[in-house]
Amino acid sequence: MKKIRAAIVGYGNIGKAVLEALQSAPDFEVAGVVRRAGSIGNNPLELTGIPVVDDIKKLNDVQVALLCSPTRSVPAQAAEILALGINTVDSYDIHSSIWELRQQLEPIARANNSVAVVSAGWDPGSDSVVRALLEAMAPKGITYTNFGPGMSMGHTVAVKSVPGVKKALSMTIPTGTGIHRRMVYIEVEKGYDFDEVANAIKTDAYFVHDETHVKQVADVDNLIDMGHGVNLVRKGVSGTTYNQLFEFNMKINNPALTGQILVSCARATTKARPGAYTMVEIPVIDMLFGEKEELIKRLV
Repeated sequence: MKKIRAAIVGYGNIGKAVLEALQSAPDFEVAGVVRRAGSIGNNPLELTGIPVVDDIKKLNDVQVALLCSPTRSVPAQAAEILALGINTVDSYDIHSSIWELRQQLEPIARANNSVAVVSAGWDPGSDSVVRALLEAMAPKGITYTNFGPGMSMGHTVAVKSVPGVKKALSMTIPTGTGIHRRMVYIEVEKGYDFDEVANAIKTDAYFVHDETHVKQVADVDNLIDMGHGVNLVRKGVSGTTYNQLFEFNMKINNPALTGQILVSCARATTKARPGAYTMVEIPVIDMLFGEKEELIKRLV
């Protein structure tokens, strides 16, 4: 079996989880890791023996790049890599602009015979697939997505980019019916005013639509827990029958699940036609390892 050669672009919490998922998958091999030039000389032990470079073009025979960089860097990064003829998978998590990113990457992927899977995390991502299935089960109705309580990696990264923030943690607290409270804990850089920093966080696109509380703490590291979860509820109508009620729950380690989904979607890119896709457009069976016949016999 010829293995799929995958590169990891960015090496934080998600990058490490992707490495573990790739090394656990029988049909993948790690082509290398792309890091910032300043980080290359300080590689953790688990990267021993793995090529670490500052440009994906320095790696050989990469079929798919798993983008583990902050969300706001994904559009430019994905476009550049797709133009090299390399498939990309990302966990872009700004819900309001996913369609625009998909449309932006579509012509680039088609022109370069490559495939992009956009927003392949757990929400957006696998939860999107569950929401789609629930709507197929009850076409009329309302779905509520309740996140947490837990650490939001995307929101935490967004806070860290605000001037004056030394360290940060953003917690998502569900209050019911799809409404959430954001609890943000920060250490403030010397010379910055806490109130000004807090206001900048509350007006950021990640937080402006939610009830957000910003608190200053002495040590953010004492608060960090990678646990998270979701409760999905749909109440609707099947045909002409009312009061259909469905519920989906999970409690997870955030980076581990995100990393696993990225790898599963990387597998799917090798079976798709050139273009850009979200997870609701990809056959679930294409994300799984194994022969189609055996998978159908086991799962159907």
